[in-house]
Amino acid sequence: MNILIVAATVAEIAPLNAYFQSAKLPGTLTGGVLITGVGMMSSTYELTRHLESNVYDLVLQVGVAGSYVNTLKTGEVVFVTSDQYGDLGAEDHDKYLDIFEMGFVNPNVPPFIAGKLLTPLLPVHNKIKLPQVSGLTVNTVTGSERTVAMRKEKFHCDLESMEGAALHYVCLREKVPFAQVRAISNYVTPRDRSQWQMKDAIINLNKWLIEFINLLAY
Repeated sequence: MNILIVAATVAEIAPLNAYFQSAKLPGTLTGGVLITGVGMMSSTYELTRHLESNVYDLVLQVGVAGSYVNTLKTGEVVFVTSDQYGDLGAEDHDKYLDIFEMGFVNPNVPPFIAGKLLTPLLPVHNKIKLPQVSGLTVNTVTGSERTVAMRKEKFHCDLESMEGAALHYVCLREKVPFAQVRAISNYVTPRDRSQWQMKDAIINLNKWLIEFINLLAY
């Protein structure tokens, strides 16, 4: 299997890089790592450009995320099986209208299904034995009570990131198998970085990632 591991920052996969320095890819597994930079625009460009000249059996995006729900624990690793845009639209006085409500995009024209970008599940996904959750991708990370309340009520998503929808959109359009896996670093609340558990999230994410890579190899 040929796999591409995608992350927004080097820090999110630092333990994996350290592992690769001391161990070759196991079995018949081949692939590489792509650091896209933070945000949807950079992720879309870098991934699309890379896929123009490379073919993979699986594109696996990994990273950290904030959780909207307290049923997910900080440090927990999850499989994001659907994602959607969280701030691509317009403010209408005190309301928020997304691009589908504005009439600019049909929410049921591929790659969208009811405005969401879903992961087509394949046999390889059966090996991702993690809780399945829904994601929301934003350009501006939530950090106020008003925005927390609005996004919870409107989108009913489990977690928030800045790159997930880019992965889903590109891979669905290019018909490339993909998966998004993230570790919860914090809860989505009025911004308080003292409560974030970034170190534990990254450790747990990379522990799962190394185990998954070895699982795919045999």
